[in-house]
Amino acid sequence: MHIVLVEPEIPGNTGNIARLCAATGCELHLVRPLGFSTDDRYLKRAGLDYWHLVKVRYHDSFADVEKMLAGRSFYFNTTKADRFHSEIVYTPDDVIVFGKETAGLPESLLAANRSRCVRIPMLAGARSLNLSNAVAVVVYEALRQQDYRNFI
Repeated sequence: MHIVLVEPEIPGNTGNIARLCAATGCELHLVRPLGFSTDDRYLKRAGLDYWHLVKVRYHDSFADVEKMLAGRSFYFNTTKADRFHSEIVYTPDDVIVFGKETAGLPESLLAANRSRCVRIPMLAGARSLNLSNAVAVVVYEALRQQDYRNFI
């Protein structure tokens, strides 16, 4: 699977997500501008010594991601969706998209992909989950649906 972070801002979150990708075999796509340097010590520390296990691709725009991963199903995570993330039937080639920590995904992207928007359920009054936690919730639901193939 492919995890896309659109303009992530917090190095620790991206590092945690990279570590998740290393443990799950997901490919990580980072869409610029990033809110940190890829040399950031917090980014490196959060990813620990897993960076060599992660395939990371950098993109200058979301359109570049769409072009590279054309033909795959994209799912856009937002608190504004009606459908739960667990209602999707995921496949190993799917693309799971998340927005930046402070604003989520751009409204134009959500509007253009309304039928592919999903959300993680939570109690009323809770604004959102931490980005790295949200990615973990969705990735592991997708892997559970695939019977954790190739996992120990």
